[in-house]
Amino acid sequence: MNSVHRIDLPRVVLVGWGVLKSLSKVFLELGLKRPLIVTGRVTLGIAGSRAEGYLRDRGLNPELELCTEADLETVERIIEKAESIKADTIIGVGGGRTIDVAKLSAGESNAFFISVPTTASHDGIASNLASVKGLGQPYSLKANPPIAVFADSQIISESPYRFTASGCGDVISKAVSVRDWRLAHEKKNDYYGEYAGNLALLGSDIIMRNVEKIRDRTEDGYRTLLEALVSCGVSMSIAGSSRPCSGSAHLISHALDMIAPGAALHGEQCGIGTIMMAKLHGLEWEKIRGNLTTLGAPTSAEELGIDGETLVKAIVKAGTIRPKRYTILNETKLTRKSARKLAESCGLV
Repeated sequence: MNSVHRIDLPRVVLVGWGVLKSLSKVFLELGLKRPLIVTGRVTLGIAGSRAEGYLRDRGLNPELELCTEADLETVERIIEKAESIKADTIIGVGGGRTIDVAKLSAGESNAFFISVPTTASHDGIASNLASVKGLGQPYSLKANPPIAVFADSQIISESPYRFTASGCGDVISKAVSVRDWRLAHEKKNDYYGEYAGNLALLGSDIIMRNVEKIRDRTEDGYRTLLEALVSCGVSMSIAGSSRPCSGSAHLISHALDMIAPGAALHGEQCGIGTIMMAKLHGLEWEKIRGNLTTLGAPTSAEELGIDGETLVKAIVKAGTIRPKRYTILNETKLTRKSARKLAESCGLV
């Protein structure tokens, strides 16, 4: 066989309390020279200004660009800015949308990307995938992974807890996405990478075992979640696709984004989808639901901020969103009636 499988991974990952202080040191160690910081209006005060200060303290001259929308227009504006100042590195400081915008902008402008998340709400902080509005599809595009990740648990601990619970829902959903990937291998002979799959599953298992620690907002709990999110991102880079981390539960989340945009966070929606898809896969769905309850994550349509009929519509629609990605939804071909029965049997409506 002559197939070549390229794996691009972050060179530096720092996880822990106060690691952002090392930004300028690592920046210079990597041989980087001209930084452009991309951050949001709120996250500018949380960590963006701090990152700028650390870089200036070492004689660097960073420039700031605000990310106000996660769309292609914003990506194009940031690319133009990066090229005009000859930035060799784009540093994304913010939540999931800012990270994705910075990641895509870096890839398109041939700059390195550094990830500085201010929330732990989803697994994009270390992955090679990003999603913004205007792509013509609800799922992610391939991008370059970050050259460095600064997952500062002190900053994460200052964010609303809802984002943390959402991140747990996203990681727990890997229990389903890996099963979907295995199913595609068995039924359609799709490529399945055992190492990448097991790495994603490990993240899900560890979060399930540490829900109380995370719920209690301990430093160790935040670190556990951040490490799991990073390892999930790495699993996608190893797989060369989002397969180990995005399956039927994510398709339900994408469907909800289309039917009821803004109703809930991505990881919250993935958690709801995971409960049902785990039942279809014959997994311990009640245990998953119990852990999500312990975390304070939504475990019903009402808690998600939608009605039962909207959830049922999303379950049915999910199977049509990405036809080339074989999942348990292709096996079961849920109708409106069977989707409602499934949601009711899991206590979601």
